[in-house]
This record gives sequence, C-alpha cells and structure tokens, in this order.
Amino acid sequence: MNATPLFRAAAAAAAVAAGLLTVHMAVDGRTASEPAPPRAVTPRGALAPDEQANIDLFKRTSPSVVHITTLATQRDLFSMNVMQVPRGTGSGFVWDDSGHIVTNFHVIQGGTGAKVTLADQSTFDARLVGAFPDRDLAVLKIDAPKAKLPPIAIGSSRELLVGQRVYAIGNPFGLDQTLTTGIVSALNREIESFNGRTIRGVVQTDAAINPGNSGGPLLDSAGRLIGVNTQIASPSGASAGIGFAIPVDEVNRIVPRVIRDGRFVRPAIGVTAGPPELTRALKLPRGVAIVQVGNGTPAARAGLQAFRRGDRGDVVPGDVITAINDEPVGDLDDMLAALEKHQPGDNVTFTVWRNGSTRKQAIVLGTGE
Repeated sequence: MNATPLFRAAAAAAAVAAGLLTVHMAVDGRTASEPAPPRAVTPRGALAPDEQANIDLFKRTSPSVVHITTLATQRDLFSMNVMQVPRGTGSGFVWDDSGHIVTNFHVIQGGTGAKVTLADQSTFDARLVGAFPDRDLAVLKIDAPKAKLPPIAIGSSRELLVGQRVYAIGNPFGLDQTLTTGIVSALNREIESFNGRTIRGVVQTDAAINPGNSGGPLLDSAGRLIGVNTQIASPSGASAGIGFAIPVDEVNRIVPRVIRDGRFVRPAIGVTAGPPELTRALKLPRGVAIVQVGNGTPAARAGLQAFRRGDRGDVVPGDVITAINDEPVGDLDDMLAALEKHQPGDNVTFTVWRNGSTRKQAIVLGTGE
C-alpha cells in the first residue's frame, strides 16, 4: 500500500494548524487568508429600552425614598448617662414637601425616637405625627428644606392587574436606595396586622422584599405609589418571592386624616359585638350580633337592641347588623372596615335583622371614644 498520500495529507493538516499553509476556503464570502472584519461594538450607554426605563424610574423616584433608623433609650452602666442608640432600620417615603414621612407602624413601634436619612444622605430628627396600627401605617415629620422633599407620586390600587410590572425601593438589611423589580403576582390578599386586625385588598408581589424594606414604596411602571411594602411570606425570614404591600387606596384614605388629627379616628355607633359562638348557637344570619348598646349612643338613638337574657333565662332577640350601605358585613372585622371608610357625622344606612325580619336603619356615626 502506498502511504505517501496519507503522509502528505497529515503534513498538510499540520501545516494548516501551524499557519504555514493557506487553504482557500470560502467563509462568509471571503477566504481564510483574508482578515476577519472587526466586530461591531455596542456604544457605551446603549441599553435595552426596558433597562433604560428602569434606570429612569429609579432616578426619578429614589429621591422620595428615605432610610429610617429607630432609636431606643439606653443607660450607660459606668456613667449612668441616658443615651439613645440605634434599635432598628426601615424605609419610608416623602408624602409632601411639609416633611411628612409615611412608613409602617411596626418600623417605629417600641422606639423612643427616630432619624430619617434622605437620598442625599442628610439626616434629620423625626417626630411621630400619628399612627394607625390596624393598617400598620405611621406618619413621621422632619424639618427639612422643601427642596430636599420631593413628594412621591400617588397612584391607585383599584385597577391593578395581575402580571403588571412593579418596583420596590427601600433599605433591605440597612443597604439604602436598593431597587428590586417584579410583577403583581396576586391581588386582594388578606394579612394580619400587628394588633390582630385584618388588612384587606393587599397587593402581592414577587419583587424581592427583605427586612428593612418595610415602609418603603411599591411603584408601578410610571413611578406612582401603588402600595406600602409591609410583610413577606418566608420560612427563612428572607425574600422567598412572596411579598405584601398595603394598597395605596387605603394609604390615601388614612394618611391625610392622621396628618390632620394626629390619629385615625374610627367612626362608631356605640355597640358591643357578640362572639361568633353566639351567632352559631342561635343560628343567626351572618353578621354582627349586638350584645350591648351604650346609653346615648347613635345606636341607642336609632333604636337598636341587644340580645339579652329574659326573666326566665330565655334569650330575648336582639339585632344583627348584616350590611352597611348595602355592603355585606360578615363579622366585626368587616363592620370596622366598612365604618373606616366614613367619618364621624356621616349618615350611613345599616341593614338590621331581628327575629326573622330585616329593616334598613339610617344612623349618624359618632366616634369610637
């Protein structure tokens, strides 16, 4: 067998590998001996449209987001001097150029003071204006120049859709001015506030929310506030892709009243609600069974009656509130939530059941004090 062609092929391959032999093969319309054209280089700053949108949103809205440090009183063991030391951190945002800062109630709960650090790193002492623990909201105030206080743009949570993009800005783990992105992953969730009250209509998001994000804003793609980040669902205590935000419609209803009155005054009619066990035992309709009516209260003036024991130990039928302004009321929490939409002095229509018959009763709301 003549092995010369085989050796020649091997030698040619080695020469090609060593760059000693040029093989004229067409590559994209050119030969291998021709130099490759220079690769196109993306100009510095040429970003994808969605990246540029994220950057623009952060630049526009981050000056409205603040870092909150809560303080606690501590006595020095040697000098016995009393001093304030950092207790925890959280987030918040500028509500108006008067210096009102909105955050979560649990961010400042238990503290003896607070400091607010703005986006330019200037820090101001804060005082508590008021809080509404039932919705985990609090309002602080700082004395800062108006130029340093760009208010956040207010959106709406009523028309949110699952799947729309959202942005969270805050201070997770004390790292200020952090942006995370995600979507609205669910709507109308219910979570429990720190005093046991139910917060309804909550926005669920998969944007990363961690300890320190509490009190910070959840924004839509236009940079408008749609919620206040408040809780996460996580077995580890860190973000697991399920975060919750108090809907902005609740915030917009509560915060102005806290600023005006220094607290949120809940309207009331002056009744005491019976336990769920009473409703079940007496097979009453779904609603709030009244077991006490205060003297001189709106409920007393409207003629509402409480369930009570008769002289023979039997139960004398009383009233069950089943709706407020035609909005069904299933329990006490439902009734309180419905009343919070109104103010003392409002004329509200109650649907009341008594001993098998239903009527509508107009009641002028009083205060819960």
